[in-house]
Amino acid sequence: MPDQLLDNPKSARKPRDPDAEANAAGGPAAVPQVTINRSTVAELERRRILHIQSAALVILSSAAVLTLIYVGKLLLVVILISILLSFVLAPLVDLMVRFQIPRAVGALIAVALLVSALGAASYGSYSRALDFMHEVPKYKAKIQALGAKIREQAEQIQQTTATVLSEDQDQKALTVKQSSSWTDLVSRNASSVSEFVLALTFIPFLVFFMLSWQDHVRSATVMLFSMENRNSAYVMLGLIARMIRSFIVGNFIIGVFISACSIALFGAIGLPYFYFLGAISGFLSLIPYLGVLLALLPPFIADLGHLTTAMALLIIVTVMGLHLLAMNVLYPKILGKRLRLNPLAVTLALLFWGWLWGAMGLILAVPITGAAKIVCDHIERLRPYGAWLGE
Repeated sequence: MPDQLLDNPKSARKPRDPDAEANAAGGPAAVPQVTINRSTVAELERRRILHIQSAALVILSSAAVLTLIYVGKLLLVVILISILLSFVLAPLVDLMVRFQIPRAVGALIAVALLVSALGAASYGSYSRALDFMHEVPKYKAKIQALGAKIREQAEQIQQTTATVLSEDQDQKALTVKQSSSWTDLVSRNASSVSEFVLALTFIPFLVFFMLSWQDHVRSATVMLFSMENRNSAYVMLGLIARMIRSFIVGNFIIGVFISACSIALFGAIGLPYFYFLGAISGFLSLIPYLGVLLALLPPFIADLGHLTTAMALLIIVTVMGLHLLAMNVLYPKILGKRLRLNPLAVTLALLFWGWLWGAMGLILAVPITGAAKIVCDHIERLRPYGAWLGE
C-alpha cells in the first residue's frame, strides 16, 4: 500500500497551504511578499530627483525669461515694431528688385516713403489740433462751468473723507503731497520721454537693415537649426512673415473702413472736424478692449462746448456699433483664416502682454501669439500647445 501511494502522485498527500486553508475558512488572504532590489529603489529615487530638478529649472527659466521681457520692454517693443514694418514694406522692396533696382536702394526708398507718410499724417494731425485749440476759447464759459461742477463734487468727497480719516493720516497725506514737487515729476517724465524718443529714432534704421539684409538674415536664421529641422524652420519663417503681413494689412483695411464709416456718421451728426475725428476714432477702435473708450475721446472732446445728452448717447451708440462690427464681423472674415486663434487664447494673450508691456502689449499680443502658434504647430513636442491655441 505505501508503494502504491508512492507510485500514484495524485493520491499522495499534498503539502499544507496556509493561504488556501485561510480562504476556505473565510479569513483574509495573506499579503503577497514582494522583494525590491536595492538598485531598483536607487533608480526610482534618482528619477524622482531628476524630475524635481527639471521642474525647478523650468520654473527658474520661466521666471528669468519673464524678468528679461519686462526689463527689456522698450528694446523688445522697438525691435518688434521694426519687424512688423519690415514685413509690411517687404513686398514693395521685392517689387522694386524685379525692376532691377538694388535691394538697398529699394529699402531706402521704402523707408523714406514710410517716414514721409508718417510725417504728413503727424503734420495734418498737428494742424487740426491747433485749429481745435483755437476754437476752445469759444466754449470757455461752458468748460469753466463743467470744471466748477466737477471741483464742487470733488470738494464734497474730500469733506466726506476728512470725517473718516484721522488728523494724523491727514497730516501724513499733506506732508507727502508737499514733498512731491512738480519739478521732480517733470524730470522723471522727461527722462522717460527722452529714452522713448531715442528708441523710436532707431526704428527707421532697423527697418532699412532688415529689408536690405532680408535674404541673408533668413538664410542665416535657417542655418542655426540642425540639418533635419532646416526645412521646417524655413517653412515656419515664411508662414510667420505671411501671418504678420496679413495681420497688419487686414488691420489697415478694417481701420480705413471703420474710419470712413465714422467720418460719415460724425458728419451726419454735425460734429466739428468730423473728417479728422472720424479717422482718429476709427483707428483707435482697433485697439483690443480699450479701443471703445479711446475711440470715444476724440468726438467727446471736440463736441465738449455744446454736448447734450442725446448727442452723447448718439456718439456712444455709433462708436460701440462700429467697434462691435469690426471685432465680431470684419476681424473673423479678414484675419480669422490667417491667425486661426481661439478667442480664449487671444484674451489670455491680451491680458498677459498688456500686463507686461501696457498699451503696446495689447497691440503686439495677437501677432506674438499667432507666431507662437505657428512655431508650436511645426515642432512635434509642442503640437498639443498649438492645438490648444487654435480654433
